[in-house]
Amino acid sequence: MSTKTEEKPKAQPYDPKAVEDRLYKEWLDAGYFHGKIDKAKKPYSIVIPPPNVTDILHLGHALNNTIQDILIRQKRMAGYAAEWIPGADHAGIATQVIVEKQLAKSGTTRREIGREKFLEHTRIWAYGNKDKILNQLKRIGCSCDWERTRFTLDDSLSRAVTEVFIRLYKKDLIYRGNRIVNWCPSCQTSLSDDEVEHEEKDGNLWYIKYKIKGSDEYLTVATTRPETMLGDTALAVNPKDSKYKKSVGKTVILPILEREIPIIADAYVDPEFGTGVVKVTPAHDPNDFEIGLRHDLEQINIMNIDGTLNANAGKFKGLDRYEARKQLVKELEKKGLLEKTEKYYLAVGTCYRCHKEIEPYLSEQWFVRMAPLAKPAIEALKSGELRFHPDYWSKTYLHWMENIRDWCISRQLWWGHRIPVYYCECGETVVAAQKPDKCPKCGSSELIQDEDVLDTWFSSWLWPFSTMGWPEKTEMLEYFYPTRVLVTASEIIFLWVARMVMAGFEFVGKIPFKDVYIHGTVRDANGIKMSKSLGNGIDPLEIVEKYGADALRISLVLATPDGQDPWISKNTFEGGRNFVNKLYQVSRFVQMRLGNSRFECSLPPQEDLILVDCWILSRLEETIETVDRNIAEFKLSAAAKSLYSFTWNDYCSWYIELIKPDSPDQPIREASLKVAVYTLDQILKLLHPFIPFVTEEINKALRERFPEKEKTLLFGPWPTPSGKFRDERLEKSLEAIQAVVNAVRSVRSEMNVPPGKRSDLHVRVNDKELAQLLDEYQEYFRSLAKIDKLIVGPDIKKPGLSASAVISGAEIFVPLEGLINVDSEKKRLEKELTGLKEQLERVSRKLANADFLKNAPDDVVEKERLRKADIEERVEKLNHNLEQLMGW
Repeated sequence: MSTKTEEKPKAQPYDPKAVEDRLYKEWLDAGYFHGKIDKAKKPYSIVIPPPNVTDILHLGHALNNTIQDILIRQKRMAGYAAEWIPGADHAGIATQVIVEKQLAKSGTTRREIGREKFLEHTRIWAYGNKDKILNQLKRIGCSCDWERTRFTLDDSLSRAVTEVFIRLYKKDLIYRGNRIVNWCPSCQTSLSDDEVEHEEKDGNLWYIKYKIKGSDEYLTVATTRPETMLGDTALAVNPKDSKYKKSVGKTVILPILEREIPIIADAYVDPEFGTGVVKVTPAHDPNDFEIGLRHDLEQINIMNIDGTLNANAGKFKGLDRYEARKQLVKELEKKGLLEKTEKYYLAVGTCYRCHKEIEPYLSEQWFVRMAPLAKPAIEALKSGELRFHPDYWSKTYLHWMENIRDWCISRQLWWGHRIPVYYCECGETVVAAQKPDKCPKCGSSELIQDEDVLDTWFSSWLWPFSTMGWPEKTEMLEYFYPTRVLVTASEIIFLWVARMVMAGFEFVGKIPFKDVYIHGTVRDANGIKMSKSLGNGIDPLEIVEKYGADALRISLVLATPDGQDPWISKNTFEGGRNFVNKLYQVSRFVQMRLGNSRFECSLPPQEDLILVDCWILSRLEETIETVDRNIAEFKLSAAAKSLYSFTWNDYCSWYIELIKPDSPDQPIREASLKVAVYTLDQILKLLHPFIPFVTEEINKALRERFPEKEKTLLFGPWPTPSGKFRDERLEKSLEAIQAVVNAVRSVRSEMNVPPGKRSDLHVRVNDKELAQLLDEYQEYFRSLAKIDKLIVGPDIKKPGLSASAVISGAEIFVPLEGLINVDSEKKRLEKELTGLKEQLERVSRKLANADFLKNAPDDVVEKERLRKADIEERVEKLNHNLEQLMGW
């Protein structure tokens, strides 16, 4: 009776879909993410940079929140009382724009339905939408304290906003005044300086002639915004400019409107720009506004809030600003007052939301005096109390703080925190948390609240402490404030980070966080910033669906060099998927090899350990130290790479292979099996902050065999190095063995030796210690390098038909007789060599082409140079291999 050979079952890949939702629900149901106040523990808290309610999860969010989750999970495992507060931002301008578009589709406007109905409509939309992105964060495994989810328009946070406004007003740090603001005619609201983006654009420089009154002479002015000349109230020259000294004190006639305006001298004027004469428009330029104050000039606003011109523009009234520009330039040409037009490249300010050009615009707004608030925030950085990672961002922060300007905080919107200011007909202004019953000056009950709302960032700058109950002195605030670290992107250092530091000192008396970790901006495979408008983004949830949340997380961290921008394609996530699967498969192998063994998940006595056991434990201790150091220094990519290398290379590729018996039917020696289980357990704990789902799932499986193990990895314990296994000399011994095995594998691969064929190995070595080491551990070469017999010595001769390789301290020879067909192998190598030489010729011609070097982007040229070096190296190897076969 014949029997069929039983085929080895194929390893089933890890299926994240069967694991992630189930485990996350278990964690939520158990309340594991809720940070409890425990005076016996050190607190460690983080506040999430609140995503806008208008946002959907993108890779930037995924990277930012993965980093925070790694930090909070690691500290939770290390025994800290860990608290990660999630939430969302009401996003004033962005949300109102979306809702107004919805109203327009249904044939109405916010003005038609009124403020209360509009706010009700917006609130329903915003509260529904904010849950979407927060639920998306759950999909990637974020261990936030969802019981403490906050929203910037929550009642408690709104009370904090009002309290801050009143306090600053009473200290004369909030004031109302006419100032030049950044005005968006599209959104019809003011913007702070930090909400303005600058784009380089092609424009024009128009040279306009102003006639000096009472003469036939003209002064020519160069401008990029000719329509604003309708609001000119002076021309200005530099007082040291000898060309125009005689003109100062005279007047000119403003073209078209025929108004008489003075010629003044002011040191601000750059004699080298244009003609050295500038037009002064105090209502439409911030620098002109300051000149106007110094010279008591009239401020003439020529523009409506929608970007059309008003009655002060004369015949151009009602025209859009750009149409007015065209018609004005035509009329100047007709009158012979346009001297010339030049092409000019300029930086144009645009709205960060709608991306339309902003207008410098004279408007009555509310401002915060920032200089007094900035002083302690500057000192915190200089003293080391506040640290940026990477450190170079501290210079950016400091430069902005030392040159800080007052902050325009009023916005002409309805959605947001309404300014707590009330006006009476008698002229009295009342700042109060609630509407007063009557005017304190005249007793009238007819008080009207300011129509404007506060800048969204005015609530966000309070986020680290308003989320903890401030202005009340809550137990949570006392225990968890200040937070430990802020994780964010560089774009909002000014908008948010710096302001939070100022607010922390001003209102709580403490810095809001000690460390600021600035991660890179996610870019596509071509180095272009990912954006919705370009359509080059990658949906993180699509990656989660395809590869799992763990694959997304570890791929993002590995691909993000510390402090640099990651370049990411969809292929990036295959590496993470493969790593997660590798960990899962090695854990299954270890569990299967346990068989009926019964022992605790702990190390065997030291006298039972062999070389490779000691080696992997030494490598484990070094890895723990490296990971701890990198996490403490916020070098998370370096920490992840260290864990990746230890898990895949040291543990899976070397240790597990070295302890495998020759036959799959033979058991692994028990001491090594114990070490394998112990090391796997430590790997799971070290990797858990990075890939929480697969590590928790493996831990559950191990717990079935080892009931004494932790129920969950969430609370650790975090591995700590004992110090007793660290042995650098032993590691060098294994490195020598690895070098020989790798060299043999490389030779066999290059010479096309079939995998199933074995050979002898000859090693010429003079170092007696190395020779003894190689001889003593021959069994490792038999299993890992397909070697039958190892011959070691100082006088080893090269066998006849063999391939050689040189490693540190030794030369190896792999006999090839009977392993390969020499003629076939020569033909294969010659064919491959011919193809490589053709490639080398093409790339060399390209790099010798001056036009290519001049016109191609630097990164393209560098890629070609690297390609050439790679081909040259491969050609050299093939020539070496061919030489070894010649004569046979």
